Amino acid sequence: MHEVWLYSLISVIIVSLISFVGILTLSIKANKLKKILLYMVSFSAGGLFGDAFIHLLPEIIEEVGFSLNISLYAIFGIVFSFVVEKFIRWRHCHLPTTKEHQHPFAIMNLFGDAVHNFMDGLIIGASYLASIPVGIATTLAVVFHEIPQEIADFGVLLHGGFSKGKALFFNFMTALTAVIGAVAAIIISSYVQNVTYFLIPFAAGGFIYIAGSDLIPELHKEVKVKKSLIQITLFILGVGVMVLLLLLD
Repeated sequence: MHEVWLYSLISVIIVSLISFVGILTLSIKANKLKKILLYMVSFSAGGLFGDAFIHLLPEIIEEVGFSLNISLYAIFGIVFSFVVEKFIRWRHCHLPTTKEHQHPFAIMNLFGDAVHNFMDGLIIGASYLASIPVGIATTLAVVFHEIPQEIADFGVLLHGGFSKGKALFFNFMTALTAVIGAVAAIIISSYVQNVTYFLIPFAAGGFIYIAGSDLIPELHKEVKVKKSLIQITLFILGVGVMVLLLLLD
């Protein structure tokens, strides 16, 4: 259990520190940044699908078998992600954006990001409860997804009227909810027997939703053959990384 605590906390701290990646984008031109992010999203989608189908689901199926419950827990992860995304949306505001008036959509983005990061922490903690290799694979899948996500969040906060300093500070504060999520998963496992039987397929469902509903549609916005082929290659590489991580088992 000490190993689970150590790996989980190190992982969520690394994930939280990724919130500072936004500052590196200030010197990159918008058009160039958009291209970079699109390719990162391709790799991220492959990583999330790979972790769900190569690590999370096989791990729990090997332990308890492929029962109806496992399917329902995974579907619940998809439905939960869908519901959260439905309720946490930008709100329209007619007042001009200034440092004195942060737009409500930026505040809502912070709230949504906090919930998202808490779930990431919960998933990472649950993955380490399953096994250390699965935890490492899941952490990498989260990191792949968080880099473009945090860059986007930083841009949203700047657009919403936050100064660069405040945007970085609040983005980091919301990122720290991942630590709370990981701690919650490990503590809950001490009181609720076999909680990983639910959390692992639930996590897989969440990753499938994010990759399929959020990331893939973004990739379809690019229709040029050359760029699409690069996207597909990076997607396959993302899956390939998850396959290579099987060597850790």
